[in-house]
Amino acid sequence: MTTLPTTAADRRVSTTRAFLGVLGRDVAVTGREFGSFLSQVLVQPFFLLFVFGKVLSQLGYIAPGYAQLLLPGLLALNAFLVAVQAVALPLVIDFSYTKEIEDRLLAPLSTRMVAVEKIVFGAVRGMIGSLVMIPVGYLVLDQVTWHLGGLPESALLLVLGALAGGAAGLVIGTAVSPRRINIVFAVVITPLLFTGSTQFPFLQISSLRWFQVICALNPITYVAEGLRGALTPQIPHLPGWVCFGALVLACLLFGAIGIQGFVRRALD
Repeated sequence: MTTLPTTAADRRVSTTRAFLGVLGRDVAVTGREFGSFLSQVLVQPFFLLFVFGKVLSQLGYIAPGYAQLLLPGLLALNAFLVAVQAVALPLVIDFSYTKEIEDRLLAPLSTRMVAVEKIVFGAVRGMIGSLVMIPVGYLVLDQVTWHLGGLPESALLLVLGALAGGAAGLVIGTAVSPRRINIVFAVVITPLLFTGSTQFPFLQISSLRWFQVICALNPITYVAEGLRGALTPQIPHLPGWVCFGALVLACLLFGAIGIQGFVRRALD
């Protein structure tokens, strides 16, 4: 006979086990589909690396050392966008066609904790999508050297960027109808791709003030700038405390909106 947790500590242990169980199930599914997952997260960044960091550099259209600037930006891009896609698209389907979300809601977790699990799972996929770019970057690009002392700071920035992406995916997945998800992704993902300071330093576009303001609203900017500051400090970058503060704010803002939307959709 199964006994229900009676104390607050027992309930916390039970909730933690259930949370890790649901998360482990999602991660295991990713493991079984790892080949297709890699193809999804590598194709676009690989060609950006190859064309901008290799081809144009050898043709002399890009200054030497541009690869140093580009690779941290693409790590930031993958951490955020892979997390967004990992949460938003399945969530739209779960709430509409398959109703699979009902199985998750039957787990011994509060509705809010189910939403948090979605964010964490998206962040895990975002981290994996970012980390697999490192060996690819070193294979494709020439003259890539990093300040190894900045690796711990970089790891924390990637975690925050992936969590912000997972939270943003939760907002999109709970706010958009299935019929409009393709339109929303076309309208949202492309601007995020080109306004995240992934291909250029944020501080050096001050002559385009209106564009700099738009870039400042993109969370990817702070992941990319933070990574440059940690790994390639010789490149102009935003202060680390600004990047960390902006990413924590993005996680809290998107997280609050997304969890509230998830609870609302779950109760409908």
